[in-house]
Amino acid sequence: MGTDKVRLAKEGIEAFNAGDWERFKAPLSSDAIYEELATQRKVQGPDQIVEASKGWKEAFPDTKGTITKVTEGTDTVVLEITWQGTQTGDLVSPMGTIPASQKRVTVQAVQLVRFKGDKVAETRHFFDLMTLLEQIGALPMPARA
Repeated sequence: MGTDKVRLAKEGIEAFNAGDWERFKAPLSSDAIYEELATQRKVQGPDQIVEASKGWKEAFPDTKGTITKVTEGTDTVVLEITWQGTQTGDLVSPMGTIPASQKRVTVQAVQLVRFKGDKVAETRHFFDLMTLLEQIGALPMPARA
């Protein structure tokens, strides 16, 4: 059973990388929750989770997540991920739309994927939003002395 959870958690990243939304949605429970703490976005249900993920893929079409470490608990799999991509599309955010910058980003992240049975019940995605915004030039320049 444990190996299946790790495989399913990894499948989410691999399906996202491929833009295969049916494959991405398949392991999600009907009431699955996806939460990004950095953006304060929380969505529920497979269709809403897919739409949130598509938004990132539209802003960074070449985005690839590379899993660097996996830790497994009783009902949880933790993935350490390095995301890399180029912002060639607009990034829609709670602060407004950030126009395409054509800049490449590398961001470290952790996903906690909690299971209920053999389905993903919850994904909490922790990533370095400040570094992402800095890399695409969306943060004001610091004041100079």
